[in-house]
Amino acid sequence: MSPKQGAATLDAMRRDFDASLGGAPRVQLLDGGVAVVELAPMLFPLEWAAEPLSAALTLASRAQALIVDLRDNRGGDPDTVAFVCSYLLDQRTHLNTMHWRSGERSEQSWSLPHVSGARFGGSKPLYVLSSDRTFSAAEELAYDLQQLGRTEVVGEPTRGGAHPCQGWTVHPHLEATVPVGRAVNPVSGANWEGTGVQPDVPCAAADSLDRAHALALARLAG
Repeated sequence: MSPKQGAATLDAMRRDFDASLGGAPRVQLLDGGVAVVELAPMLFPLEWAAEPLSAALTLASRAQALIVDLRDNRGGDPDTVAFVCSYLLDQRTHLNTMHWRSGERSEQSWSLPHVSGARFGGSKPLYVLSSDRTFSAAEELAYDLQQLGRTEVVGEPTRGGAHPCQGWTVHPHLEATVPVGRAVNPVSGANWEGTGVQPDVPCAAADSLDRAHALALARLAG
C-alpha cells in the first residue's frame, strides 16, 4: 500500500471512529436489567478505542446480564479484542496464539490483569450476537469467549476469517493474497478459518437480540 493509500485508509477509519462514538455506538438497558453494548463498525486500534470502550463497558458492568452485539463488526485490532475480553473475565486469561510464517515465531494474546473502570466480570450471563457480516477480529472476540465457556453466541455463522493475509501485486491487474499467520485457540487447538464461528443458538441475525434477551431473562429468573 502506498503512503497516499495508507493515509486515505487511516482517514476513512478515523471518520468511522468519530461517527460511531469510538466503536461503541449503542449502550442500552433492556427490561430485566439486561444491557446491550454494540461494538461496530470495527474494533478500532486500541490507542484510539481504549477510552470509549472502557466507558461503555464500565457503564454496562452494573447490568444483571450483558449482550455484546457484533452483528455489524468487520474486524480490527487483536489488542482491542483482548481489551474487551478483560472486562468480561475475572482474571488474566490466555485467549489466542498467533503463529507467524515469517521467522517461525509465535505471539500469545492474554486478557489484561487490570482495567480502568469496572469489570462486568466472569460470572454474570453473557451473550454475543453474530451475523454473516461478523468478521476477523470480531470473530476472534466471539470465538475466544465461546471456547472459554464464557458466552453463548446467538445468531448466524460468521464469515470465517482467522488467518491474517498480505497482498502482493504480481501483475498490474492481478494481486495475490496469501495467509501469513495462523490463529490457534488454546482450548480448541483450532480456529474459525473457512467455517466461521458457529452459534450456540442459531437464528436469523435480525432475531438474535430478542432471542438473547429472552435467554437472559429466563436464566436470571431461574
